[in-house]
Amino acid sequence: MKRICAGLLAHVDAGKTTLSEALLYKAGELRKPGRVDHGDSFLDSEPLERSRGITIFSKQARLSRNGTDITLLDTPGHVDFAAETERALSAVDCGILVISANEGVQPHTETLWKLLRRYRIPVFIFVNKMDLAIYRKEEILGELRTRLGVGCVDFRMQSREALEDALTLNSEALTEAMLTEGTLSDEAIASAVSRREIYPCYFGSALKCEGIDALLDGLVRFAPARSAGEKFGARVFKVARDENGERITFVRITGGRLAVRDTVDGGKVHQIRLYSGMKYRTVEQAEAGMICGLTGLTLTKAGMGLGAEEDAGEEILEPFLSCHVRFPDGVDAHRGLQDFRQLAEEDPKLDVSWDEAAGAVAIRMMGQVQLEVLTHLAEERFGYRVEFDSGKIVYKETMMPEAETVEGVGHFEPLHHYAEVHLLLEPGERGSGMTFLTDCPEDELDRNWQRLILTHLRERQHRGVLIGAPVTDLKITLAAGKSHQKHTEGGDFREATYRAVRQGLMQADCCLLEPWFEYRLEVPAENTGRAMADVKRMHGSFQEPERAGEMTVLRGKVPVSEMSEYSRELQNYTGGRGRLNCILSGYERCHNEKEIIEAAGYCPERDVENTADSVFCFHGGSEIVSWRDAPAHMHLPPVLAQKAAGQDAQGTAAEQLRVMAREYSRRAADDRELMAIFERTYGPVKQNPLTAPGATRRKRPERTGFEPVQKEVRKVKASGNRRRFVLVDGYNLIHAWPELAELAKTDFGASRDRLIEILCNYQGFTQAQVIVVFDAYRVRGGTGSRERVRNIDVIYTKEAETADMYIERVTHEIAKENDVRVVTSDGLEQMIILGHGATRTSSREFVEEIRLIDQAIRDVMNTVN
Repeated sequence: MKRICAGLLAHVDAGKTTLSEALLYKAGELRKPGRVDHGDSFLDSEPLERSRGITIFSKQARLSRNGTDITLLDTPGHVDFAAETERALSAVDCGILVISANEGVQPHTETLWKLLRRYRIPVFIFVNKMDLAIYRKEEILGELRTRLGVGCVDFRMQSREALEDALTLNSEALTEAMLTEGTLSDEAIASAVSRREIYPCYFGSALKCEGIDALLDGLVRFAPARSAGEKFGARVFKVARDENGERITFVRITGGRLAVRDTVDGGKVHQIRLYSGMKYRTVEQAEAGMICGLTGLTLTKAGMGLGAEEDAGEEILEPFLSCHVRFPDGVDAHRGLQDFRQLAEEDPKLDVSWDEAAGAVAIRMMGQVQLEVLTHLAEERFGYRVEFDSGKIVYKETMMPEAETVEGVGHFEPLHHYAEVHLLLEPGERGSGMTFLTDCPEDELDRNWQRLILTHLRERQHRGVLIGAPVTDLKITLAAGKSHQKHTEGGDFREATYRAVRQGLMQADCCLLEPWFEYRLEVPAENTGRAMADVKRMHGSFQEPERAGEMTVLRGKVPVSEMSEYSRELQNYTGGRGRLNCILSGYERCHNEKEIIEAAGYCPERDVENTADSVFCFHGGSEIVSWRDAPAHMHLPPVLAQKAAGQDAQGTAAEQLRVMAREYSRRAADDRELMAIFERTYGPVKQNPLTAPGATRRKRPERTGFEPVQKEVRKVKASGNRRRFVLVDGYNLIHAWPELAELAKTDFGASRDRLIEILCNYQGFTQAQVIVVFDAYRVRGGTGSRERVRNIDVIYTKEAETADMYIERVTHEIAKENDVRVVTSDGLEQMIILGHGATRTSSREFVEEIRLIDQAIRDVMNTVN
């Protein structure tokens, strides 16, 4: 059976909840549709929702249509609860965006559209209140195509031919299908909807149940259902509590099955509930595609992945205001903190914390309506009434866009502890958030330690050094690290990592960010000049004014701190005719940065909770070293300095390679010229078909028939001209070379042959004797083999002999009288090789050398041509 989950999204008062009532009624789930203004709607069942007439908490309802199970996920429409809407999107297959016919695309509508686009969610559009519309359908559709996308198509056209013409104009894939098949199937249209090339549009009136059947049929025919894996997976999109206070984890099953009493990441499942409104029924098992509530899980949180499902990424919408909670007499701060942390399980964006300086519980919020809801919830659940202070803007810090990359270092070495971390900090794109990467070779720091460092980077909200605000839009790369075989513990890297981030920020060129609104300001035409002057005074910007009858519309951006109290002023000078709609646009450069920094009076060096200093062990005791002096005491060399030196050396090496490339090209040209003279004199050369270029080489048997390995290596007599050998660990190099590693996933033999071809070219360029060794130690009865492929030696080891063992043995035999270079990233093998007198090159360095050689040859050939 097909299962789809459709999320209902809309600007407040667009009629979203009324539409859900109409859908349930038409599907036969309700005897009559409820009404928001009557307080009897099926989904807005909370007393606060019914009293205010808005949706506050996301809820689901279940219905069936033509053999398809549809779960409606009704989301809040008010901007203060937009974060709840964003979390719900992780559970839906498609979105139904509800737009009021008279209001059109409003600012919050555009915010919802951006969310749907970011999460790649197919969209159906329902234009509501057409019975009251003052605009024609064609005008509304034109606005949708202009503001949302050209893929908006009216799916209730008079003829199938007209619909197919409109669809093919907006999708190349549908155009090809039309030319091939002569018509468009439902599957082809559904595929275009899934790719977000087409946005089906329906028009009607939810209150009068007009256009509802068409929307339902469209969902059944064209809404895509997610593909499900065989392994169990689930995505948590909400945590709530029922009327008895029992914790419920709402999930979408993305793969496999889940049964009662199964143990998952958050605990053991006690019940599986299928909710529809406030009512639910329990089942013993949930399958892929189902939306259900689980009891018994105590460690889950919104965005968490269970089983095979990965955790969700960073969310876009964030609260931009913070305030302190005032508890009544008789409720101590400790109890209040615990209670509000329980509320934060349901809304993680509250970010409940203890403000040590103010001695109060601090929360983050989106607006005044959200504070009213929190007041109601505290009184209902905990039995006391809270108050909030006026609140303040949440600022953020980042590096200047033009700032240079800095290296942050942290060392933590109390007695019997050890960890050192080097991080590279550089500015990211505005709005990108925090990005964490690693560029540290595993032969320098074990992969497990690297993963632990990345975990510590992600787990904390790092504070800036200007006012102690959270940092954002940074790219932090793990460049180097060091552990101790005996003394390093997990917590050591946590301390070193935090200190490295902070030490890097202390050096960086940082700036302050503040939240900005994207606004739509509508005023009478005679007040246009006043409105434009006000926007300029508030350090905002505006586009070309638009005329709408007797009104003027201004659109633009302005700092939140400047426009937060503007609504009252607007009503005064327009006589109540002005309208202001604002949505959070994001964070941009603070317009009064110096003033904010001075007012904060923050000293980063006194912030002991976020120290940039390191801890070293000197003479058997631990000492704290200032962040300024710490780099000079680090046990690892500075990464940036090494990179700068490496770039200089690479420039010299590149020039040397270009000289070699010119000589290589000259030799090749001379060879071709001599061959041409020879053939003119004696006639064409008849080549052996077995050795001619491009001839098919006899393949080596995979498991039997190996030729004996030539165990004796001929000793070269000591002379002034030492021979140069390059020994390559074949499979190690394949896995270190991204292109070859990708090829090996589908055809390992092809990747091996490609490597041999590359090494043949390398030998022709460098004139070194190249030996590539491949493991065959798992081949039963294998005696090993050695073959000459063009100009290099290819070795396959015998049973129970690894490539490492072969290379170590041969290196020991020939390194005394020859220059031997070994290519491998195996740390232990590298140490043994150095002991034999050979030099070592990591596989990653060798790949870069090959690329430099290719580039040098191309440069020379381009110059010649």
